[in-house]
Amino acid sequence: MKKILLLMCATVIVWGSYAQNATVSGRVTSTEDSSPLPGVNVVLKGTTVGTATDADGKYSLSVPATGGALVFSFIGLESKEIEIGGRAIVDISLALDVTQLSEVVVTAFGVPQEKKSLGYAVQEVKGDQFTTVRDQNIISSLSGKIAGAQITSVSGGVGSSTRIVLRGASSITGNNQPLFVVDGIPISNRATGNADSGGGTDFGNGAADINPDDVETITVLGPNAAALYGSRASNGVILITTKSGKGTKGIGVSVNTSMQFDRPMRLPDFQNSYGQGASDSFFQYVDGSNGDEGVDESWGMPLDIGLEAVQWNSGGQPAPWVSRPDNVKDYFETGILATQNIALSGANDKGNFRLSFTNLSQTGTLPNTDLTRRTISLNSGLNLSSKLSADFSVNYVNGKSDNRPVTGYTGANPIQQFIWSGRNVDFAALKDYKNLPLATTGLGAGYSPVNWNDRYQNNPYWAADNNINANQKDRIFGNIKANYKINDWLSFFVRSGLDYFTEGQTRIRAKGIESTPNGNGSFQEYTETNYEANTDFLVSLRKELSTDFVLAAAAGGNRRDERFTQLSGTAPELELPNVYNLTNVKSGVALQTANFSSKKRVNSLYGSVNLAYK
Repeated sequence: MKKILLLMCATVIVWGSYAQNATVSGRVTSTEDSSPLPGVNVVLKGTTVGTATDADGKYSLSVPATGGALVFSFIGLESKEIEIGGRAIVDISLALDVTQLSEVVVTAFGVPQEKKSLGYAVQEVKGDQFTTVRDQNIISSLSGKIAGAQITSVSGGVGSSTRIVLRGASSITGNNQPLFVVDGIPISNRATGNADSGGGTDFGNGAADINPDDVETITVLGPNAAALYGSRASNGVILITTKSGKGTKGIGVSVNTSMQFDRPMRLPDFQNSYGQGASDSFFQYVDGSNGDEGVDESWGMPLDIGLEAVQWNSGGQPAPWVSRPDNVKDYFETGILATQNIALSGANDKGNFRLSFTNLSQTGTLPNTDLTRRTISLNSGLNLSSKLSADFSVNYVNGKSDNRPVTGYTGANPIQQFIWSGRNVDFAALKDYKNLPLATTGLGAGYSPVNWNDRYQNNPYWAADNNINANQKDRIFGNIKANYKINDWLSFFVRSGLDYFTEGQTRIRAKGIESTPNGNGSFQEYTETNYEANTDFLVSLRKELSTDFVLAAAAGGNRRDERFTQLSGTAPELELPNVYNLTNVKSGVALQTANFSSKKRVNSLYGSVNLAYK
């Protein structure tokens, strides 16, 4: 019964004038578990006189002394008509209408409609499916739950972006992802950073800020269904409805906690028959840069046949020339994703509310990578009168990472090193790099610790601690909405919503890192601000023209304002090592700065008409 109340909301019945000579009262309960049913419509048949049950399922209604019939109705339950007769108390129970419940879905602008009346495909996913097995990005949780959706994680790093395409791409060069709408307000799914083949950092996409614990339902609309949202919805719409506390009996507290452990499921298949070197000539390590020791590919002497060779950590003495089948696997750590959520909710005949706090903490499978995200959300509703109601929701998200992994083909990415690495290299011996001597050759000479190859590669553990890609993001999104029911077939709402976030990023490359110009190190600071405000109104009509025909229509308008700014500064080479600010730029090297800003306003009018027969 609780699920029904969470999914459906009762309509407000308009009070009307009628000869009132007697009072009838009673209690409405569920036939399933005898629990009280709040929000059930109680109407005197043939009139507009009516009321709704309170949190205890009770009602009281003035009726003519001559009696009449009461009609009890609630979305998802079977309606009942009861003759009053001479009774002053009428208690009834309502049964679940399974066919009706399964056919009601949320459509454009958050309007619930019967699925059978729609001329397009709609898919809905319930919120509890996102918290059973968690992911730090709610889009990843949709994988396998939506027909025709292609969901791809851009990288395996903490907080990485996830891409979703509904029913195939429509553009070769443009954006193919759907529009995200939370409680009727569009929000940005912008991805920050880059994870291209030449090296970059993935700082995640905007939809990752949506907290799975706060989601009640997700409805997926194809392009035809999303037409009312304009050109932004040409690739479809993901409609997200958040939990509001409706249907809660009194005050309730929920606590949800989970922990997940991650390890790479599959790594590239490496050969273990030949070791480092360019040919089958004898391998000798001297300083990590000369001859075969300066070749990072494994095209050298055969492994595991009893040969010996001087290697980077053998102290100048020959050591067994053997394969290390798990050297790449052992570099990865066990990632941990821990989430804690606590929510307080309540409801009665006057309104409803839900206040939630969620803490997410994640460490990556790559050393020295992490992510924390804290979310506070408030969703509430208030019945101001029998005709007027108001809804309010706000979400604040604070995300922070001390370091995210480097991706792509660059020496700053340890994974790139493993593709080339010698199959004889013991990476575990490189972990305690603070007790290793500094390299004497290569760009890292005198600054980075010795490695199995100093011509092209850095010690992968040292690189993970000195290639820093940090960011902090603060975001607030939500809306306020007023609903007015003009009569039992015509209603109106006006709503205003905001999506605002600011993000700062810091990129550090230490002196001696292979990927920096001349090995001198670099420093960059970047900030961006995104603002979008939407104000819209909608007039909705649903009227029975006869026993066979029903007319449903809607007309509305929207004003959208967008503002976006970027500002960055880069010291491409550092004067002093390990001093990271924009004033520490190398003499004779120009400080690189850039800024960008844009504004946009869109005014829209829209409408729809639906005539249903039987």
